[in-house]
Amino acid sequence: MKILVTGGAGFIGSALVRHLIGETEHCVINVDALTYAGDPSTVAAVAQDPRYRFYRTDIRDAAALRSLFSREKPDAVMHLAAESHVDRSIDGPAEFIRTNIHGTYCLLEVVRAYWAQISPDKQERFRFHHISTDEVFGTLGESGCFTEASPYRPNSPYAASKASSDHLVRAWHHTYGLPIVLSNCSNNYGPYQFPEKLIPLQITRALSGLSLPIYGDGRNVREWLFVEDHARALVCVLTRGGVGESYNIGSNAERTNLQVVETLCAQLDRLKPRAQSYTRLVEFVPDRPGHDFRYAIDATKVRRELGWYPRESFDSGLEKTVRWYLERPDWCSRLAAKYDGARLGLQEAHGRMAALPGRGA
Repeated sequence: MKILVTGGAGFIGSALVRHLIGETEHCVINVDALTYAGDPSTVAAVAQDPRYRFYRTDIRDAAALRSLFSREKPDAVMHLAAESHVDRSIDGPAEFIRTNIHGTYCLLEVVRAYWAQISPDKQERFRFHHISTDEVFGTLGESGCFTEASPYRPNSPYAASKASSDHLVRAWHHTYGLPIVLSNCSNNYGPYQFPEKLIPLQITRALSGLSLPIYGDGRNVREWLFVEDHARALVCVLTRGGVGESYNIGSNAERTNLQVVETLCAQLDRLKPRAQSYTRLVEFVPDRPGHDFRYAIDATKVRRELGWYPRESFDSGLEKTVRWYLERPDWCSRLAAKYDGARLGLQEAHGRMAALPGRGA
C-alpha cells in the first residue's frame, strides 16, 4: 500500500515511519508541519529510500491537503499529527483545539472527498486509521482497566481535544461511510521522544546532574508501552482491523511515576555510574492541576483478534531507551533552543511559568 502518515516526524509517527520502511514493503507519504516536536532527523535513516516521500504540510491547510491527495493518491491514512503534551495544554489550550480538533476535521473532509471519487475497489480497500490516547477515558481508581467500551471522560484540555477528534472520526464513519479504524494507546516511551515528557526529561536532567522532579507524591500510575511495539500494533490495526472498530493498545506494564524514575536511576547507576546514586537527585514538586491518578488498558481485543503482543518488557524497553540517549548526548542538547526544561502547566500568580528546580526561573 501507499500509506499517508500525518505527524510522521514526531515521536510515535517517526517510529511508525521507520517500521513501515524498514520492516514492510509499503510506501510512506510523511506529512508533518514540523512544529517544535517534529524533527526530520527522526526519519533520517529512511529518508533516502525510494518508497518514502516527505511533505511539510499542516493538516489545517485543506487546500494543500487536497493537492497532496490528488498527487499521491494514497491507499490509507494513518493520522498521528497532534499536540500531545498535557502540561502545554494547560498553559495554552487554543493550539490543541486548532490542531487536534479543527485539523482532524480538515483532514477528514479532504479524505472524504478523495475517497468519494476513487474507484469502488479502491474505496473498499481504503482505510483511515485514527491514533488516539487512553487519556480520553479519564482516570481510574486503584483497580480496573479501560476497555473499548469505556465512557469518554477527558479531564485535561489535551484529553478533551483528542476525545473530540475521536468523536469526529466515528461520526464521519457512521454518517458518511468513511472506512475508519481507531486505536487508543497507553503512555509511549523510547528513542527520539521530545524531552518535555517524563522519561527523556529525567534522563537528560540526570545526565546533567540536575534534580529529577516528580509531581506530587509520585503515586500517579501510568501504563508504559515501548514505541516500537506500538508501531507494530498500529500496522496490525490498519491492515487487519475491522472497519468501524476501535482497539486499545497497551502493555500491562503499570508503574507509579516514582517507580519509573527509580528504575531509570538504577539503570543509569549501572550504565553510567557516578559518585552517588542518581536517586539522590529525586525531588518532589507541586502536582499538575487536575492530575489524573491512574490509566490502565485492557488490550484483550487487539491480542485476541489481531494477534499482537508487545515484545519488550518495561525494564528491557527502558534499558534500550537509556542506552539510546547515552549513545547520543547531542540529541537533547540540540533541542534546547526549542525547550529548555522549564516547568509547564503550573503558572504563578503573575502568569509566569514556574521553573523546575535546578533549571532557573
